[in-house]
Amino acid sequence: MASKALPMFPQAARTALANSQLRRNLGKATGTIRTKRLNVVGELPDWEELRAAGSAIKARVMRHLDEYLLQLEASVHRAGGYVHWARDAAEANRIVTEIAQAKGADRVVKVKSLTTDEIGLNKALAEAGIRAIETDLAELIIQLAGEGSSHILVPAIHKNRSEIRDLFRRTIARDEDLSDDPAQLTSAARRYLREQFLSAQVAVSGANFAIAESGTIGVVESEGNGRMCLTLPRTLITVMGIEKILPTFADFSVFLQLLPRSSTGERMNPYTSLWTGVTPGDGPQSFHLVLLDNGRTSVLADEVGRQTLHCIRCSACLNNCPVYSRTGGHAYGSVYPGPIGAILTPQLLGLERAKTLPYASSLCGACYEVCPVKINIPEVLLHLRGEVTRKASPLDPEKAAMRQLARVFASPKRYEQAQKLARSGQRLFVHNGTIDHLPGLLAGWTTARDLAPIPQQSFRDWWRERAKGEQV
Repeated sequence: MASKALPMFPQAARTALANSQLRRNLGKATGTIRTKRLNVVGELPDWEELRAAGSAIKARVMRHLDEYLLQLEASVHRAGGYVHWARDAAEANRIVTEIAQAKGADRVVKVKSLTTDEIGLNKALAEAGIRAIETDLAELIIQLAGEGSSHILVPAIHKNRSEIRDLFRRTIARDEDLSDDPAQLTSAARRYLREQFLSAQVAVSGANFAIAESGTIGVVESEGNGRMCLTLPRTLITVMGIEKILPTFADFSVFLQLLPRSSTGERMNPYTSLWTGVTPGDGPQSFHLVLLDNGRTSVLADEVGRQTLHCIRCSACLNNCPVYSRTGGHAYGSVYPGPIGAILTPQLLGLERAKTLPYASSLCGACYEVCPVKINIPEVLLHLRGEVTRKASPLDPEKAAMRQLARVFASPKRYEQAQKLARSGQRLFVHNGTIDHLPGLLAGWTTARDLAPIPQQSFRDWWRERAKGEQV
């Protein structure tokens, strides 16, 4: 991720909302995934017990993360692999680049990895003269379009078939008479990618899970492109966030039930690839695991925010979020969009660089209800909003206003004086019995709501008059 501050979410969201085609694409796609998820989750009588188990496993991993990381490192070494520790994006990019250069590679094929998007690996490789080729179909689409991902699971969710057809005609299928038929589009991508798979010497992957006891790495996907990346090239480099660890294979079985149902609405993923180190004569003969921190230990130190690291990147929270389903992922300015991005990005980057993201939510709680590992996203959002407020400059207009309000509310006398002043001052803004607009910085309160005017008689005044009447 870049070092500069992210775009302000309210402004970016306003631009996205003005794109009616984007809203239609998002509405159709997220609605379809929601329906599929509801059907397959409803088949399991113990779904809530599975969620509780997943949450407990992830909490245990966070409590003993240092031990599990060392266990994973030892297991990978025993299996013939190499482990590299990366404190930040720059270090991870340097490690991957140096491995690719040592193998004499001028390009690498990649299986979808949000972690490599987080660190900007493609750009770092390009600067070293190495071309990174995305092989997941959706990732390939946005790479060809020169865009960023707009969804954790379906990066090109904001594009329809006609837009993808036009893109392919300009890039990988210039000589083909393509229609917008999905089968034709898929065939065009397949022809292009097979050439890359059969000639690439180095592959880069992400990881959904890593098993500490055996050193096994797991990736789940729907297309089979990942399987090609993980078996054909001679060298495989996996870049993994340190939070992706599971202690045992028994724990893995829990998440193989939670993840596909929550992500694609399937009972299981079409392709679940597992590999452990190096097997002579079979698959990659050189395996490197890059364990990435990049702010994760700072998140771990926050007692409330650390539950964010439980995320298994299923995207259920995005598909059920009323904010995301209307603005899309680009409005968040991060590779992690939606509700989970609104809490993960500020913690990884620092609140000062993403201070509007904790407010990119209606706090309806839909994200919490569908999260397969029970991350209380609304709780973390409120926690981060509190941090934004506490760290705000004393000259911040909102903070100054709230400080004055606190002073007024602390004194009954000042409170009643303020009521009288407001009662007099509101006359210019009351129309047909409501306040339909406020001036200046207060205008935001009335852009989507009307306010009731302050009554001519307050409850305290009424009570005093009633008390006088009883005395008489």
